Amino acid sequence: MTVSDPIVESVITTLSRSVTEIRQGLVGRRGSANAENPSGETQMEADIWADDLLADRLSSIDGISQYASEERDTVLDCGDGDGDGYAVAVDPLDGSSNLKSNNAMGTIVGIYDAPLPARGDELVAAAYVLYGPITTMVLATDETVSEYELTGGERRLVRRDVTLPEDPVVYGFGGRVPDWTDEFRSYAREIEQEYKLRYGGAMIGDINQVLTYGGVFGYPGLVSRPEGKLRLQFEGNPIGYIVEQAGGRSSNGHQSLLTVAPNADDIHERTPVFVGNDALIHRLEAELAEARV
Repeated sequence: MTVSDPIVESVITTLSRSVTEIRQGLVGRRGSANAENPSGETQMEADIWADDLLADRLSSIDGISQYASEERDTVLDCGDGDGDGYAVAVDPLDGSSNLKSNNAMGTIVGIYDAPLPARGDELVAAAYVLYGPITTMVLATDETVSEYELTGGERRLVRRDVTLPEDPVVYGFGGRVPDWTDEFRSYAREIEQEYKLRYGGAMIGDINQVLTYGGVFGYPGLVSRPEGKLRLQFEGNPIGYIVEQAGGRSSNGHQSLLTVAPNADDIHERTPVFVGNDALIHRLEAELAEARV
């Protein structure tokens, strides 16, 4: 199945063909690069390699004017440089710390119809790839959410019109429990009495659990880091878009992630991230709001 927008289709086709190579190229690149990304996190050799590969391929697509990545300081202007066209924001290897233990990882791509940094409601499409036992991709557009299996550089549709199940089953919350705020800890204690814990140290794996079984994922603001850990442009907005297009909700604890006005001077701006079934996100926002009164 192709996407109706030819530029989006070119991005997704290029991504589909590239991630098979990325997965194979992880072998021998599991060590530290002895460097930090702009957010102060240790970069793995695979982080830098995957970013370079995707930057080269996605920035060369006609109709793409900007490429931004979690692994590089600034936005790369590409194409004819006039600012027209779509911008792509990429997390080349979500959960790359899992390389050492050989656990699941992913790749995230958001396609914005606005210069970066941009609001999430400027997204025209978003996708994530999960490097699990099978390499899969979930793609959201304004038309639908679809799941594909990726092999040999090609994609095969396995589910169309993906929606969150109505009866949620799982939850996963990031951050050290002692560093949670009191109000979030109270919400988490309620949730853990009702649902099954699924948390693997790579957001994409946890998000895929929520899309498959229903539930809630969250990386809250912490006592030591009120802004949270995840980046708005590369993680919060694309994942929020996918989950909302699948019938769920996203939030920073107060409002939809897609309505958050970004800091124009910080492409790496962080945000608390909560996504999942509507009732669970509404419940979270209500409890946090009550605690603030």
